[in-house]
Amino acid sequence: MANPHRGEVALVIDGERRVMRLTLGALAELEVTLGTDSLVALAERFEAGRVSGRDVLAVLVAGLRGAGWEGAAADLRTAEIAGGPVAAARAAAELLARAFLPPEEAP
Repeated sequence: MANPHRGEVALVIDGERRVMRLTLGALAELEVTLGTDSLVALAERFEAGRVSGRDVLAVLVAGLRGAGWEGAAADLRTAEIAGGPVAAARAAAELLARAFLPPEEAP
């Protein structure tokens, strides 16, 4: 689910609508978590459909934390996500895509 604010994506987790955004700090945390030097490469993996559950989980956690959530990956491992793994992967892909949109293309 898209949010009208630039870069924000919403996902229903355990019956609660949660907003996610990838701030600079969240992006840095994501790089560390995934041990990657390039988030562009991660975004390209999402675009090509070559992502792992670990990638999806890491992006969701970073996005939630970027929006002020204080949880951890362990909190999402047993959470019920509306739409299941497919919805989670789509939300993560949209979140990454929105983080790299030029300002003139922002919703």
